[in-house]
Amino acid sequence: MIEVYGGQTMKILMVTSESVPFAKSGGLADAVPALAAALHDVGCDVRILMPRYYSIDRSLLTHLPDPLGVPMGGSEMWCGVYRSTLPGTMVPVYFLDREDLYGRQGLYGPDGSSSWSDNARRFAFLSSAAFQLCRAQHWTPDIIHAHDWQGAPTAWMLAGREREQGFRGTRSVLTVHNLGYQGVFPAADIAAFDEDFVTRSAAGGFRSGDLNFLAAGLEHADAITTVSSTYANEILRDEYSEGLGDILHRRSGVLTGILNGMDYEEWNPAGDPALAPDNYDAGSLKIKEKVKARLQMETGLPIDPKMPLFGIVTRLTGQKGVDLMTDPDGPGIRAFREGRAQLAVLGTGEDRYETAFRELSSAFPESVAVRIAFSGPFSRLIEGGSDFFLMPSRYEPCGLNQMYSLRYGTLPVVRATGGLADTVMDLSTYPRKGNGFVFDSADGAALGDAVERAVAWFGRPGPMDTARKRAMKLRFDWKSSAEQYMDIYRHA
Repeated sequence: MIEVYGGQTMKILMVTSESVPFAKSGGLADAVPALAAALHDVGCDVRILMPRYYSIDRSLLTHLPDPLGVPMGGSEMWCGVYRSTLPGTMVPVYFLDREDLYGRQGLYGPDGSSSWSDNARRFAFLSSAAFQLCRAQHWTPDIIHAHDWQGAPTAWMLAGREREQGFRGTRSVLTVHNLGYQGVFPAADIAAFDEDFVTRSAAGGFRSGDLNFLAAGLEHADAITTVSSTYANEILRDEYSEGLGDILHRRSGVLTGILNGMDYEEWNPAGDPALAPDNYDAGSLKIKEKVKARLQMETGLPIDPKMPLFGIVTRLTGQKGVDLMTDPDGPGIRAFREGRAQLAVLGTGEDRYETAFRELSSAFPESVAVRIAFSGPFSRLIEGGSDFFLMPSRYEPCGLNQMYSLRYGTLPVVRATGGLADTVMDLSTYPRKGNGFVFDSADGAALGDAVERAVAWFGRPGPMDTARKRAMKLRFDWKSSAEQYMDIYRHA
């Protein structure tokens, strides 16, 4: 099937700050390439633009011969352009190469707790370069699909100037992967953008006196999406709107929630090299016990197949609800404190939470193991080796780890918010249909109760195996998500 628009193949430019396998800090990096590949599969001409960070090896990319001139401030900034493709696809990925902007460790800051002081300039350059790259390639997209605050200015720039200068038929779609991150900068940072654009459109980028990249995108995008239907409804409520409720209500007519999918070939316990040689599927769940033993051994936890093992792979931030587990005397970790369950944690983030989890591991070494790091292979070992996967998020726009866990027969324990509410059904309430454990209140007592219900369920081998097999059969694939995005593109 070839997707056509106006008699031609629909052309889509994705503008993003990260994409696997090139750069990743969170779920955005998984979602963008997966959606791009799904759109390519239905015949779209889809391309991705992102920075070439220090960690992306130039030798693995193709260097385009001509540099790119990008209007910035009162002059022009030049950069190199590299090209690659998404692995296993023909989707082109373009990289902006400029050492003073992107030649450093860390995508947005040196660590999870701080940001680079020139982020406004770095991502103003990304958005401005999107239009210049299209001109250089003699390729005009039907849709510029911007992701999060880093790409949001493309919608603002399209409406404020670029539509008059060669992009009359182009429409913008802005996907909000997390409303909590908005790209807020001092008003003076507006000078990063081209002077002509600032003269025309500066007012559209300010919010409460600050430059706000996401607010500018929300005001000007032709269509807005979020990454689950529940989150699309939640952000219209004051407690989830992050101060942007007036814009969101005003633009609710073009707001749609589309659940992210996942790649069932990439995430497959039967073929995952991180689990080899102990790969398993729904028909060989006994092998999963070997993966559990490996996880217990690697984390230093006692090897005990009868001890329920909970895993966490997350950014250690307040949004993720990890504060519900950091009080050693709190109800959220009662089962682990009392030695009735084990906990394996992998993640990095805010210093206070990193420290708190290290202290938990020191206080309860027989039941809590913590690794402050980012490791793809080890995260997969946690997904495969755990019995349950904890996601106590205060809010979670979509979430992918609960989908990965379901695929691996690891039952999620989640708070009922965003995409978690859309994908996990409580076993206590629906024992014949459920696939995990759900709690409502963002407090330690509610989390502790959900953990206790999971521990009790683990003690029933028959129902536990049945729930695992049911979970592994679920599919949240990108094909259906891509079809919904195509509807958005057509209407835009």
